[in-house]
Amino acid sequence: MFAILTVAKRAAPIAASSVRALTRVSAARTYSSRILPTAAGASGGHSKLTVSSDACRELQTSATLHSIIPYKLADIGEGITECEIIQWYVKPGDKVSQFDKICEVASDKATVEITSRYDGVIRKLHYQDNDIALVGKPIVDIEIDNPDTQSAEPAADSGAELTSNPAQSLPSNDTEPTVELADSVPKNFAVDRTSDVVYATPAVRRVARENNVDLHYVAGSGKGGRILKEDVLRFIELQKSSTAPGVTVDLQKSSTAPVDKIREPDTVDQPFVQANASSTAPGISLSSASAVITGEDQLVSLSPIQRAMFKSMTDSLGIPHFRFKDEIELDALIQARQRINKYLAEQNGEVTKMTYMPFFVKAASLALTKYPILNARVVAEAGAPPKLQFRASHNIGVAMDTPGGLIVPNIKNVQTKSLMDIAAELGALAQRGRSGAIGSADLRGGTFTLSNVGMIGGTYLSPVLVDSEVCIGAIGKVQRLPRFETVEIDSRPVERVVPRHILVTSWSADHRVVDGATMARFAVLYKKLLEHPEIMLANMK
Repeated sequence: MFAILTVAKRAAPIAASSVRALTRVSAARTYSSRILPTAAGASGGHSKLTVSSDACRELQTSATLHSIIPYKLADIGEGITECEIIQWYVKPGDKVSQFDKICEVASDKATVEITSRYDGVIRKLHYQDNDIALVGKPIVDIEIDNPDTQSAEPAADSGAELTSNPAQSLPSNDTEPTVELADSVPKNFAVDRTSDVVYATPAVRRVARENNVDLHYVAGSGKGGRILKEDVLRFIELQKSSTAPGVTVDLQKSSTAPVDKIREPDTVDQPFVQANASSTAPGISLSSASAVITGEDQLVSLSPIQRAMFKSMTDSLGIPHFRFKDEIELDALIQARQRINKYLAEQNGEVTKMTYMPFFVKAASLALTKYPILNARVVAEAGAPPKLQFRASHNIGVAMDTPGGLIVPNIKNVQTKSLMDIAAELGALAQRGRSGAIGSADLRGGTFTLSNVGMIGGTYLSPVLVDSEVCIGAIGKVQRLPRFETVEIDSRPVERVVPRHILVTSWSADHRVVDGATMARFAVLYKKLLEHPEIMLANMK
């Protein structure tokens, strides 16, 4: 039933505007016409006025308000301006709640999981896997209900814009087509995608990209279904074998078969132990070297860690390095470590095994107490004379070769810690590094660096400084070598050859502020502390 408005002919324009005012406050969106008075016909006659589609768009209703919020990549600190999208945990149309994981990103410092601040529905992903996302720019669009009840991002910080017209702001229901690599889908394999979410480290994803493998089809043998590098290499070999005539392979059953590989050192034992997976040829054995020769050249982008290394090492070219190397006999330290480990095995405490690294780190801290200039940093500001900042805390960094690349987390305030404290922190850092969970706090504020690259190999090394430090040390491998020893036989000094465990330390100092004599005295004191562990223990606080 329609209400009839009786108005004079001259009042028709006013009546039309009144109808529009009435429709604005109406909750109905489907009105297609109204009966309006007109002067045509006999007195009291009426006609129908059809409302156009443009007029319908102007209708405002009291329906529930839906808002599309561009969720921006927040600043994760350390001056980071961009991150690489490692993987998405959501896709358009997925419902998310507050604190649900949205994606995983990798910066030049660490890998971080981005979580949602809202309850809503994902409407758009602004980036694909392996894209570079800029800090402060939207990464996803989230549609939320009742935005007034959910905390919105401050406009000054995130610039989030609310849209109250979902009909114009919602993306199409058709999702963007997925770009598949030419050889990413397995050939002759009757398998389905294993999951929509892939759990793999950046190094594993790099191996997959270099070999055109879609990780969605790879069964992970790691904890929680995480895909390991061995899983990808096994997948590649199975793909190759599937091209041979008459060969049929069950991928699911074969995904957990053992693969022969060169054993890498245990990362829990020492901080610098695992070969860098991102810089080695994926899955290439010595017997199949011909496969490399017949391959094609590839142009790949630098990873976030490689980009950071490129920048820092380029800046290091402006620092004149003074280098110093010395030998250290470790026989007394080896015996002391054996006794400590025997004691730890009986205690069943947090630390069950003491490696050499806690001794190396603590000896460096004790030597820095006597030569604090090596714990300083150069402050050179434009238009001002250079200065030295002497730092009270000994935040000693340890170079760590993680699956994502080389990083240097540091142990804070080593000068206040015991050998057991240092061993516990090294173990925790190694565990977080192996799982890609090193945070920015672990990487911030280093004052001195030690690199135990000798666990991989090498004797005489040349470590390179970064501009925030004035000294760095590199520890070579331990070797059992012949050395002369003078002993008394029948009250006469006699020289004889004896076996000794020899370690070579290589030091680099900023020669703009550190002279050679200071570096040499520091190295000599460091040598004495390790060759005579009782002196080290006597100086601990």
